[in-house]
Amino acid sequence: MDLDLDAATIAFRDEARDWLRSNVPDRRLASFDTAAGFAEHREWEARLADARWSVVSWPAEFGGRDASLLEWVLFEEEYYAAGAPLRVNQNGIFMLAPTLFSHGTEEQRRRILPKMARSEEVWAQAWSEPEAGSDIAALRSTATRTDGGWLLNGQKTWSSRAAFADHAFGLFRSDPASSRHKGLTYFMADLRAEGVTVRPIPQLDGEPGFAEMFFDDVFVSDVDVIGAVGEGWKVAMTTANNERGLSLRSPGRFLAAADRLVEEWDRHGRPREVADRVADAWIGARAYQLYTFGTVTRLAEGGQLGPESSVNKLFWSQLDVALHETALDLLGPEAEVDGWSDGWLFSLAGPIYGGTDQIQRTTVAERLLGLPRGDR
Repeated sequence: MDLDLDAATIAFRDEARDWLRSNVPDRRLASFDTAAGFAEHREWEARLADARWSVVSWPAEFGGRDASLLEWVLFEEEYYAAGAPLRVNQNGIFMLAPTLFSHGTEEQRRRILPKMARSEEVWAQAWSEPEAGSDIAALRSTATRTDGGWLLNGQKTWSSRAAFADHAFGLFRSDPASSRHKGLTYFMADLRAEGVTVRPIPQLDGEPGFAEMFFDDVFVSDVDVIGAVGEGWKVAMTTANNERGLSLRSPGRFLAAADRLVEEWDRHGRPREVADRVADAWIGARAYQLYTFGTVTRLAEGGQLGPESSVNKLFWSQLDVALHETALDLLGPEAEVDGWSDGWLFSLAGPIYGGTDQIQRTTVAERLLGLPRGDR
């Protein structure tokens, strides 16, 4: 792609930079894995939405700016460079919203997206189950037909933000005679509805970053089915490809961290024992940026996110771990007080969520390289 930005794109980037410089909180918000921090992040999201910076690539009618994908990538770079708060509604904005744009109805988009943009309604994933983690097709939760909708039953677990979220989206088996990828339907559900139990899962720090959800004859209307009944796997691949391939982990996150790592290395006298690793992190972040520019170009020309998103996910998950391990080795005990240790702990989840790296390697081998399937 042409990396020389035109005047309009530069003006968009500069406007974003100026707004963020004037509006990013001068203190770190409390963790959104706590009730107080969740509320603070909702307020920040509303402030973003008031200035139409919450969802810049969405149509203006839903609170966006009709920005191009390139402009979105540039906004993300400015957002992370400014040290802005993490997005409490990232499951909704970066995963459910693209799914609604691809498979949802106009009524669903008008009902859901404006409130999502302001984080008036925060979304969690009803995805993994106790016996269906990376192998999500093995799920056992069911959806049974009833008058005007469906009754959901089953258990979902490891649901990020679910402890305080308002709604969830995910797959349930709607055809009891089906197996694996067949007979699944994609639903949206109110976590305050009768029959829903949300049980927080404390992390090592004691904060409920995850929760498990129990559904006991929970009624969901037909209007909350995304896509066709029985074709939930197809819809879910749109969600998964966005999680792995573009929107959930923009280059801005890693560019900002790599630049900060270089600054720390310089501040500590440029020790030679980690010099190569610091350089690798900086190069890796910029390689991911260029790869993303290529993806943006392909999508702008009518392409789709497909199995190549597994390559993307493998790259950024490994980059994140290596970058933060380098920071910890460089800083030693100092890393405990300036946020690097928290970043390292979160990076360790990258090779797991969104489909484990082992699953992604299998996808690359079979669907991109055409290698034969091994015995299972």
